[in-house]
Amino acid sequence: MAELTAKSPCEGLLPATIGGMSLTEEHLGNIWSVAPFKGQREALSKALEAAHGMSFPAPNRATGKAGSRAVWFGRDAALLMGPAPEDKLAAHAALTDQSDAWAVVRLEGAGAEDVLARLVPVDLRGAVFKRGHTVRAELKHMMASVTRTGPQAFQIMVFRSMAKTLVHDLKTAMEAVAARG
Repeated sequence: MAELTAKSPCEGLLPATIGGMSLTEEHLGNIWSVAPFKGQREALSKALEAAHGMSFPAPNRATGKAGSRAVWFGRDAALLMGPAPEDKLAAHAALTDQSDAWAVVRLEGAGAEDVLARLVPVDLRGAVFKRGHTVRAELKHMMASVTRTGPQAFQIMVFRSMAKTLVHDLKTAMEAVAARG
């Protein structure tokens, strides 16, 4: 019988440092889709606050902090990252484990905004896209979630099957930005 070895989506592809920027894979642990039942959004937010110390995020926002974060993921949907959801949340929302479905990377350093400006058709400059802001948008030709996690840091998520393409596109843009410097 064949022996299977679990690998992370970006195994062998990262980390990478180009110019003053770094690209690393993030290992978030659990990733759960949380979709409130009709009329349960407010109750879910209170239950999420009691269970995990964060509210259900407003559109285009993230709540919580590194290691325990809820990220808006579309109309009436969020991803809970880090902790597994407490059972009490199931009374207010549909919960789906998506832990193995996503490739998650962190892009940070001077020039990170310029890198993303080449790939994402959304204004991600710090003046308008502040820490805790998130967006679902196209990243070159892939749908992605981009969340600002610090002054020059972004968490980027794409489907696991697109990990190699994501890393390639980000590295290419990083090289172009570094070459300008």
